[in-house]
Amino acid sequence: MDGFSHFFNSAGGLRAGKFKMISREFVYLLGILWLCWWSSTGEAQMEYMKYKDPKQAVATRVKDLLSRMTLEEKIGQMVQIDRSVANAEVMKTYFIGSVLSGGGSEPLPKATAEDWVNMINEFQKGALASRLGIPMMYGIDAVHGHNNVYNATIFPHNVGLGATRQVENLDHLSFSINLDPALAQRIGAATALEVRATGIPYVFAPCIAVCRDPRWGRCYESYSEDPNIVQEMTAIIPGLQGDIPPNYRKGFPYVGGKTKVAACAKHFVGDGGTTKGVNENNTVIDWHGLLSIHMPAYSDSILKGVATVMVSYSSWNGMKMHANRNLVSGFLKDTLKFKGFVISDWQGIDKITSPPDSNYTYSVQAAIEAGIDMVMVPYKYTDFIQDLTLAVKNNVISMDRINDAVERILLVKFTMGLFENPLADLSLVNELGSQEHRDLAREAVRKSLVLLKNGKNGSSPLLPLPKKAPKVLVAGTHADNLGFQCGGWTIKWQGFNGNEDTRGTTILSAIKSEVDPSTEVVYRETPDGNFVKSSNFEYAIVVVGEPPYAETAGDSSTLTITDPGPDVINNVCENVKCVVVVISGRPLVVEPYMSSIDALVAAWLPGTEGQGVTDVLFGDYGFSGKLPRTWFKSVDQLPMNVGDPHYDPLFPIGFGLTTESVKDLVARSTSAAVSLRISIFTIMMTVVISLFLKG
Repeated sequence: MDGFSHFFNSAGGLRAGKFKMISREFVYLLGILWLCWWSSTGEAQMEYMKYKDPKQAVATRVKDLLSRMTLEEKIGQMVQIDRSVANAEVMKTYFIGSVLSGGGSEPLPKATAEDWVNMINEFQKGALASRLGIPMMYGIDAVHGHNNVYNATIFPHNVGLGATRQVENLDHLSFSINLDPALAQRIGAATALEVRATGIPYVFAPCIAVCRDPRWGRCYESYSEDPNIVQEMTAIIPGLQGDIPPNYRKGFPYVGGKTKVAACAKHFVGDGGTTKGVNENNTVIDWHGLLSIHMPAYSDSILKGVATVMVSYSSWNGMKMHANRNLVSGFLKDTLKFKGFVISDWQGIDKITSPPDSNYTYSVQAAIEAGIDMVMVPYKYTDFIQDLTLAVKNNVISMDRINDAVERILLVKFTMGLFENPLADLSLVNELGSQEHRDLAREAVRKSLVLLKNGKNGSSPLLPLPKKAPKVLVAGTHADNLGFQCGGWTIKWQGFNGNEDTRGTTILSAIKSEVDPSTEVVYRETPDGNFVKSSNFEYAIVVVGEPPYAETAGDSSTLTITDPGPDVINNVCENVKCVVVVISGRPLVVEPYMSSIDALVAAWLPGTEGQGVTDVLFGDYGFSGKLPRTWFKSVDQLPMNVGDPHYDPLFPIGFGLTTESVKDLVARSTSAAVSLRISIFTIMMTVVISLFLKG
């Protein structure tokens, strides 16, 4: 190689080495720039996901998520559909915010907790697969326990719980009356556990109606005609949702973890005051009356952190509640400072017009403008979405109103912990129908029973009944019928007839297990008088009442015991000592039979645990229940409530005879006998000492 070539090659090698050095520096610089870019976009991504960060404040998460939602996503959150029209694709495509089971709507007959969990999780997976992954919330009517579900514990309906508010404690020397609101709270906690066992986080309960006329078909859903008692019974809300922490913000919803559920105070407002008790009708009352009778329990519920409020089908002075902006937005939200969400009733907005659904576009507009946040559609969700979308795009409904509704819905969902735990598991399945809950229901039954009569014409009391007797009669249509015993809203919307639809103990079964083994129990559903007279029964237990019903199907202008109940009472009670147990959701006409009845018990709708009835009939516990509503003489007196000028009841509100348990009676007798012996001994010793001193 010549010198020139050597120089050229050397220079070329130098340039190549220098290029390599520059390349390395360039790559290094690119790396730094990439890291800076990645860091900045990572922070942006973290900010984008802020609503999914549980460390952020709930208000921050709500604001962040709301800012990222399209109109379609927002309106989807305002929709609640029935499970029968739901599937994962519908949830994802339409951004559905909530699904429910209407009365009797179940995955399959006698579905297990696992069946429910699997169904709900499939819906939830569809919701989570949507763009923003907003979880849906599943709701169900759990109005006296988890009443749609096979094998669940069925507690007494609300009218019975209204009778439990006073509990008698015996100290063998005196009687004392104590309030027991904790019973309702414990029932709420048990119900929440059973509902959560099936994967459901939201219940349409409690009903805080103040029933002012027993002709109303939903009167058994009301705790009392007295607003003070209804206020007391809102203690069930912290049972369902958990106790609100100290200094919690007034009006804000609260749900205390995976063993609690979001509750729903219903039906706002005045549903129990309709004229002649006609369901979904018109409540005619002035503003003062509405505030003093029908509103107080809502104030209490809001103070207890209730998550949602359901609007009533009924009207107030001619204005449909589903379209009443002054009451829903003006009073409930603005005056009472309720921050949860307002939900419609089932097809409630359809009924704004008469006939229903005659102008659905108007109904959608009127309901949303009134302040309803979530609509229980429950079937034609595409029509609702289309109508509401057009109303917003045409500036008929403001985006502010939509944002308010969705903000409230998201607030409840974040508060419930749905974003952290959207999918249910099987960890609580053993809570469904647990023995602990059945024991609690049994306690509630025995505390709910009201003794209205005990002894005929000044004779000795019939109750408590002796467990040991040669032969006793059990009669009546309701003695061996679990469906009749539970009432409406049990397994099916209108309830059921017979003993096959769920698990429980009928009153007849409870009697057979309670009496002495030597006692012969004869059951005749409808015995004739000759049979009763000739059979030498020691006593008879007659169990009669109403069939199951719900809502309008229960409206009644006569309030009579269902046939052949009156004949059974006459045939039995005219021929043997008898106790009549009335199974009903309200007071019924009983005055014509009072003279022949030895003892009369109002048992309301006790649910699955029939042993609670026998606990007090046979004296294991004393009667302590007090009437939560007035027992009328005749339907011609109705409506008649305490404080009315024409108040002349057969039994007034608050009435209820008390008895001691057999154990306490024995203890009292033993104590009296000991005292008597001590007194006799003292007298004898006094005489002896006196004679001795005289001698």
